[in-house]
Amino acid sequence: MRAGSFFFRFRDFLFPAVFIALAIGGRPHLFGGSLLSDLVMDLLGVSLVITGHAIRAIVIGYVYIERGGKNKRVHASKLVQGGVFAHCRNPLYVGNILVYMGLILTYNAPLMYAVGLPFFLFAYYSIVNAEENFLRTKFGKEYVDYCARVPRFLLSLKGVTKTFACMEYDWKRTLRKDYGSVYASTVGIISIMMWERISNAGVPDTRGQLQRLVLLLLAASLGYILARYLKKSGRLDSSEEPIIKPQGPQSSRRAA
Repeated sequence: MRAGSFFFRFRDFLFPAVFIALAIGGRPHLFGGSLLSDLVMDLLGVSLVITGHAIRAIVIGYVYIERGGKNKRVHASKLVQGGVFAHCRNPLYVGNILVYMGLILTYNAPLMYAVGLPFFLFAYYSIVNAEENFLRTKFGKEYVDYCARVPRFLLSLKGVTKTFACMEYDWKRTLRKDYGSVYASTVGIISIMMWERISNAGVPDTRGQLQRLVLLLLAASLGYILARYLKKSGRLDSSEEPIIKPQGPQSSRRAA
């Protein structure tokens, strides 16, 4: 739990710093020694990154949660049990783990597998333990009952259709809260692919691929600038509370 509190407090710069340090210390390898098999591994890594961010997007769009804590410490003013949290207690961390696993697979270096993967799994497991201790202390039996009802990391499909049928997705909140992390992952993936091609084949033999990757990087950067502008200008403002769909002719939209 002490490790979890430490990781929670410094994760915003510690986790990227650890990944970058491992990337510098370990050269990427072609998976199976061939470009084709390495491409398959890259596609698998990218798929995991996309899946991780898709999970995060679903979570954030349906129910807001105090993800950053308070003063860099674990904090919760209420026990969130709606949306995806009615079916998994830690869906955001599941998404984060998938993102880092995808980046590690794409990089495909022994050092990443030997150090990076265990580090990120241990770090997020520790954070979850620290949060659970806090929530158990603050909410008592309510949290104990919640734990008995909802899995820690796996997804319970019981009642999932009913859960989302009565809620409306807030895409503005998703974009406002998560555009930065999506951009960071995109830059990471593109940078890994560029470095992988340069280190294994050299610039002359991969010039065309590198040019396409640079264009993707520019497109992602333009998307980031646009999203940031929309956020700063207030065009992405919306409620931090989940929107409940009207259930009948006498009902009106309200926040839960």
